[in-house]
Amino acid sequence: MKIVHASPGFGSILTEPQTIDFLSNSKLNLLLGTVDRNGEPNVHPVWYLFQDGKLYIETGKNSKKIQNIRQKNIVYFCVDDENMPYKGVRGKGEARISEDIKSNIPIAEKIMLKYTGSLDNEIAKMLMDGVKEGLSAILEISPKYYSTWDHST
Repeated sequence: MKIVHASPGFGSILTEPQTIDFLSNSKLNLLLGTVDRNGEPNVHPVWYLFQDGKLYIETGKNSKKIQNIRQKNIVYFCVDDENMPYKGVRGKGEARISEDIKSNIPIAEKIMLKYTGSLDNEIAKMLMDGVKEGLSAILEISPKYYSTWDHST
C-alpha cells in the first residue's frame, strides 16, 4: 500500500493500519471523481465498502459514473471527515465494472449493512432489488496510492 502525506508540514500522515481502519470503519461518503466524454470532471458522492485493499461501490448500471468509467477507467476518490480534527484519505485508482449478479449481491449487502444497519429496511430492500434484478453494477477500484492526512497531531 503506497501512502503519501497529503499536507506536508501540517499534521501527520496516516500509517497503513490507520488508513485501513479509517476506510474500513468510516460511514462517511466517498467522493468519486470521474471524467465524462467531453473531458469534464464529475464528482459523485457514494456509499462504499473497503475490503482486501479495494474499494467497492454499488450503482445503477446506466449511471453517469458507469458511463464515464466505460470511457476512462481511471478515477479519483476522497473520504474525509469534515469535523475537527480533520482526517482523510484520497487517491487515484483503476475502476473495473462488474455486472455479474451472483458476485455483486454479497458486496452490495455489505454496503447496505454498513450504511443502513439492516437489509430489512426500505432503502436497503429497494437497492438490493435492483442488484438482484441486474439493474445495478459494482465498481471495484484498485487504488494506485493513498494520500492521507491527520490534523489531530
